[in-house]
Amino acid sequence: MNETTSNGFISVDPDQKPLREVHNLLLSGVSPRPIALVSTISEDGIDNLAPFSFFNAFGANPPYIAFSPAYSGKDGSAKDTLLNLEKIPECVVHAVPFDLIEQVSLASTAYGPELSEFTKAGFETLASEVVRPKRVTKSPFHMECKVEQIIPLGGTNGSGNLVLCKVVRFHVSEAIMEDGKMTPDALDLIGRNGFNYYTRASGAALFTVDKPTGQGMGIDQLPVSIRESSILTGNDLGKLGSLERFPDTGAVEDYVKGLKSETSESKYHKLLLHGLEDLESKPNQARRDIEVAAKVALNEGDIEFAIHVLLALADL
Repeated sequence: MNETTSNGFISVDPDQKPLREVHNLLLSGVSPRPIALVSTISEDGIDNLAPFSFFNAFGANPPYIAFSPAYSGKDGSAKDTLLNLEKIPECVVHAVPFDLIEQVSLASTAYGPELSEFTKAGFETLASEVVRPKRVTKSPFHMECKVEQIIPLGGTNGSGNLVLCKVVRFHVSEAIMEDGKMTPDALDLIGRNGFNYYTRASGAALFTVDKPTGQGMGIDQLPVSIRESSILTGNDLGKLGSLERFPDTGAVEDYVKGLKSETSESKYHKLLLHGLEDLESKPNQARRDIEVAAKVALNEGDIEFAIHVLLALADL
């Protein structure tokens, strides 16, 4: 048996599934993935360019990145990138912004080794400072790399080859810098998903998550009524659990008493007051309204409101 169902999950044995199905599982489940646009050069001096979404960074001291050119799933042949790196272990890895995605997609075509994807996909070139392969002018972020290891990951059709690279030079476009930092909207990078789907990492797709300061109390310290709420999500509980300490009973009572006497235009404050008014006549609906008020407050960054209100509700 190569597939079972239990607890709402389909469990798959990759050794018992066709390569295409395993490949699709990885591409869809491990996503979005950053895209490395990799330039290499052959022994004959032909410039090569190809995108890889099995790619990431690994450590900063020294800076290492890795990507994986796979053997063809059909005939087991090696990509020109891999063949070039085995002869000349140098490359330039470029970030891929939205404005270049169609050219990058074209560069993924299996052109012969005598043809340059720089030319076929219409990319202008820049000379590198340390390595021989050229750079893509319009990419906003370049990493010149020396290849330290090529690790075969199976050696057969569809198998990857982990190319471990040490970055020896960074190049950052001045246009994407703001206060000494690369800004996501200026980079406007593309991520790879499964099938023909991509993700654009800018604009409305961006959001922030504050890192915990100190050591959070943990979700396990929340009252059971909060942990088992049907309204609050794991994200909501994570925010509450990141607090270093919870307010004591007296502080909770004073805070909620103050809310009752205050006027506010915020949606969650009004929802709270409505719930408090209905506690005796409609207790179940009122408790739900109060939890929803706390959830809305969390979504708007008011964790102080949320924790006080939820702790007060847990004591009712």
